Amino acid sequence: MANDPIHQFVIYDIFTFGTIGGDGTEGSGITLSFTNSSLFMVLTTVTICAYLILSTRGRGLVPNRWQLTSEMAYEFVANMVRSGAGSEGMKFFPFVFSLFTFIFIGNMFGMIPYFYTFTSQIIVTFALAMLVMTVVVAYGFIKNGPKFLKLFVPSGVPGYIIPIVTPIEVISFLSRPISLSVRLFGNMLAGHITLKVFTGFVVSLASLGAVGVAGAVLPLIMGVALTALEFMVSAVQAYVFAVLTSMYLNDAIHPSH
Repeated sequence: MANDPIHQFVIYDIFTFGTIGGDGTEGSGITLSFTNSSLFMVLTTVTICAYLILSTRGRGLVPNRWQLTSEMAYEFVANMVRSGAGSEGMKFFPFVFSLFTFIFIGNMFGMIPYFYTFTSQIIVTFALAMLVMTVVVAYGFIKNGPKFLKLFVPSGVPGYIIPIVTPIEVISFLSRPISLSVRLFGNMLAGHITLKVFTGFVVSLASLGAVGVAGAVLPLIMGVALTALEFMVSAVQAYVFAVLTSMYLNDAIHPSH
């Protein structure tokens, strides 16, 4: 089990609140429980809130390193939103900032040994993607009404091509939550499995004596390199998710192509 690359993704109950529905037999109904995945999502949220509150409570004219880090994060996401959705998109800054920091810190926690990577679960990433798309569709109709549907009819397209282009645009729009969730889930899952496999080689070979230790040097080097790469991937995936969210929000703000 120690070398099983899949075991790190197992979700288990820490404690159970109760069961909804069912006929009273074991296994029936829906069990409400607090899992290891839930624990690290709560830990991520608490860490972000605590850091932002503590680092900005002084609000010094000359910021210290903690306040400077918070301000840099603010400017980084703000520039991302302005670039993707324009100045009008800044009304969604708290939403995009929350998504970015939640995914980023969650991914970083997943790099700590024995910590759980909740973004490696497709149900978590799909829920985040559906949250984004729900906001996009809801705001698109609230702001633009039926004109939001212009998103599926690109301007300048000849009328006889519209019956072909519109279904393509609809399918492309509906595939957004799938691609948004699978991209994050797939990268985190694959990266952690690969890292676990190479580090497992190190442990297995080292147990074979001097010859094994010599043979473990190469997978050890690969493990270190993959760890550095996985840190980069964790940061990039949070950035990509936030950038795409800003671009999708731009469609809700300006549905006309």
